[in-house]
Amino acid sequence: MKLSEQITEAAEAIRRVCDIKPQVVIVLGTGLGALADRIEVKARMDYGDIPHFPASTVETHAGELVLGELSGKRVVALSGRFHPYEGYSLQQVTFPIRVAKALGVSTMVVSNAAGGMNPQFRAGDLMVITDHINLMGDNPLIGPNDDALGPRFPDMSEPYTESLIELAETISLEQGIKLLRGVYLACTGPCLETRAEYRFMRAIGGDAVGMSTVPEVIVAVHAGLKVLGFSVITDECFPDALEAADIEKIIATANGAEPKLATLVSACLARMSA
Repeated sequence: MKLSEQITEAAEAIRRVCDIKPQVVIVLGTGLGALADRIEVKARMDYGDIPHFPASTVETHAGELVLGELSGKRVVALSGRFHPYEGYSLQQVTFPIRVAKALGVSTMVVSNAAGGMNPQFRAGDLMVITDHINLMGDNPLIGPNDDALGPRFPDMSEPYTESLIELAETISLEQGIKLLRGVYLACTGPCLETRAEYRFMRAIGGDAVGMSTVPEVIVAVHAGLKVLGFSVITDECFPDALEAADIEKIIATANGAEPKLATLVSACLARMSA
């Protein structure tokens, strides 16, 4: 079955449950889980009930699609994302973004947990993503291109929409929320990086490193969506002072940052044109 046919089947299954036409898709990655509680829910669907959706296997990801309203915008929220380290192709990882576009969205808001490589960053900080580096060794657009979904060679000069970045920075100042700017670098994982890899990644311009987001953003740009992205800095990845990763501590740091990021994103939604 062609990708476009899979997208149509999934979108039709969602519309049968709820006919809301969302304006914004929110990928509730690490740092935005609490945002789900703020949504005025119209309908929920388990991923397993949506044709062609993969199943989320990450413990902290719920694995459901939420349709409703938030801050005056109609939203579809993906509570749980997919990663290549789970064994999925990047086409599978990004399939929900394709479906969200088919449902009518024009903007994507995405978040992630990331290790901070910029020496000015500290665990618990929030970063608005200004650009990215793809070190996953793969691209979700590889293969035959369907011109109905997007161009063969999409321009990536502004993958993260500058006007939305400026809006987030303005609101962060108004709300008294510390918000850093930076370049997000994506690797496949699931292992964390070595000291030598952190040195390399920092040298080529990375401020934070994680295992997601970039494939979703590539597909969002391909589909013509505006993009706003955030990273929660969950640990400090400084090669000369590197400590062994404590996953429980990383999750606790992400949970501690959730209220700030949820407040920031809610305010951005209220003031963005979507």
